[in-house]
Amino acid sequence: MLRQEFLKKWIMGLQICSASKKEMSILERKNAIKLSADLAMASTRNGSTNWRRALIANASKENDNTTLVDQILGKDSESIIKKASIPSAFHDERGTTCRGKKVLRNRCCGIRRAKKMAASAGSIAKKLVKKRTQVLKRLVPGGESMDEFSLMEETLDYILSLRAQVDVMRHFANATPPN
Repeated sequence: MLRQEFLKKWIMGLQICSASKKEMSILERKNAIKLSADLAMASTRNGSTNWRRALIANASKENDNTTLVDQILGKDSESIIKKASIPSAFHDERGTTCRGKKVLRNRCCGIRRAKKMAASAGSIAKKLVKKRTQVLKRLVPGGESMDEFSLMEETLDYILSLRAQVDVMRHFANATPPN
């Protein structure tokens, strides 16, 4: 069901892009395919995901995309775009996380050498996790303003949607006869 809906909206987006501009460069064609796929994927998911709202908000910022956004999102496009521009309930107006975080305090007093080694390994692991979390925040649309728990939930949902998108595109490419 999700794949069929994605395919239908993706093809509609491609048709709108090709009808709006007869001659496209390879870069323009690539951007049209990506924009159509992103909007189709975002429109087939429920409204509660941050990555969906981020994709729609980014696409609707440019005036060139308004027709495409309106057509793919359908009759409720205005309300969807309005919701997409509103920050998530988990974040305040500055984009910082509202959920409470535990403050970790380092204890320096009376640590033996073995504990220092363990603390050193622990701090290396924390730095590695923090670095990879930052990379993940840049990869997931809207991830920059999420806390770690929300980021994991959104990442899982985004990966499932990307997987469906790739499957549809692969089947589409295999079904299309070569020139």
